[in-house]
Amino acid sequence: MKVLVAGGGVGGLSTALLADARGHRVELLVKGSLGDGCTPHAQGGIAGEYGQGDSPALHALDTMHAGDGLGDPVAIAALVDGARAALRRLQDAGVAFDHAADGTVARGLEAAHSRARIAHAGGDATGAAISAALARRVRTTGIRVREHALAADLLTDRGRVYGIRLLGGEEIDADAVVLATGGAGRLFAHTTNPAETTGDGIAMALRAGAEVADLEFVQFHPTVLAGTGFLVSEAVRGAGATLIDGDGRRFLLDEHPDGELGPRDVVARAVARRAAEQGGPVRLDATMLGAAELARRFPTIGAETRRQGWDWSREPIPVTPAAHYLMGGIVTDVDGRTSLPGLWAVGETARTGVHGANRLASNSLLEGAVFAARAVESLTVAVPEPVVGRSAMDARGETVPRRPAGGSRQAGCQLASGIHRSAPTTARENLRAALQQVMWEHVGLLRSRDGLEEAVRTLSGWETPEAVDRATLEDANLLTVACAMASAALARTESRGAHHLLPEPALIGAR
Repeated sequence: MKVLVAGGGVGGLSTALLADARGHRVELLVKGSLGDGCTPHAQGGIAGEYGQGDSPALHALDTMHAGDGLGDPVAIAALVDGARAALRRLQDAGVAFDHAADGTVARGLEAAHSRARIAHAGGDATGAAISAALARRVRTTGIRVREHALAADLLTDRGRVYGIRLLGGEEIDADAVVLATGGAGRLFAHTTNPAETTGDGIAMALRAGAEVADLEFVQFHPTVLAGTGFLVSEAVRGAGATLIDGDGRRFLLDEHPDGELGPRDVVARAVARRAAEQGGPVRLDATMLGAAELARRFPTIGAETRRQGWDWSREPIPVTPAAHYLMGGIVTDVDGRTSLPGLWAVGETARTGVHGANRLASNSLLEGAVFAARAVESLTVAVPEPVVGRSAMDARGETVPRRPAGGSRQAGCQLASGIHRSAPTTARENLRAALQQVMWEHVGLLRSRDGLEEAVRTLSGWETPEAVDRATLEDANLLTVACAMASAALARTESRGAHHLLPEPALIGAR
């Protein structure tokens, strides 16, 4: 069987390696160079290193709780049950996880975890260690790697996916196509994601008619070094650092009993509100950890803060929220199958149901590794059954029906194909900046119904640019996903997890 994998993060690299080990002919498309993408930027660790008093069941409970009850229990069970094997595979591939004094893998604590179960590599360089190890392993195999290969669209025939068309027109046929192209952080003016994270796989799937869901759930990381896109890992707060306002007060204790270790959506909103109230960023105070401990555990963060002019061992540093992770994506079952036969999706591109309305810290690398293995196992099925719209159970045990994600074929935001000509400025190079500002203001951390309606109206007035080069292809993909996301957010009328609606002015006045 020929397997075509698009994406070079933990999900794509793991899929390619496991499929090659199974004897499949594998071709790997990466947008930039092998080893690029979001994975090497992941400072946090990978969950699933269970110690005494911990278990996959407790990890599952924490995952469901962080997801505000909207996680799929079947998918969550698959994640935690596959965690130990996934970590062992990464070790076998050459990932050197940090060890404790007794020789076992060291376990760290991060927000919303009830136990210390996070494995790290190089302190705050876990993603970089995983990416480097898997990329090295890929180079030793017979996998055909196509770098700087820009996937433009899925090839379909009577509803079945049979390959990918590259920008420029080259078509690559395959028996199975696996999308592992990451998220869409570049939809927003402020993000931790690298420049290539433009929603490519999700946009391709939308154009091909695949089911997409939960795009309204975007996680904003609460602690990004102000004025940069540099993330300050949640593990810093897990180690004891606190968030303080301009008066030096730990304001998070007013918002959640776990303070700085509350769910990310709660912490991010509290940080944004307090910053707005005081007219400037809040600060992360890690000085109590001491210079030696900070240097040992967080060398990457220490180097960047120094580069930005801060000595975080002696002074609190300014932090602000930024778009970080997309919980929604292409709907899959627990084996990565999508609603289109011949198409699988893994990693942040996929909506497995694990994350619900809000991702639990350090579950993203784990999800990519676990579901890559499950997807490869399912490739042996000659004609897989397509995934139909599934239902999830919320925290009350009630069924939550799946909705269309919105987008160009759904009610709400409507896009037309053609040359972009109707944004606020006619200069094509300004389309992306205009789109990012609309999304940040109206589909960002704090949303309102009026703002979402404005976003849908604005985006509906723009036409999809003709994809003639990388920039225009990315712009087209961003606009496609933005339209779907704004429509999905407008359709969800309750606040849930990362989707937070501000009270309407009329309701405030009625109180």
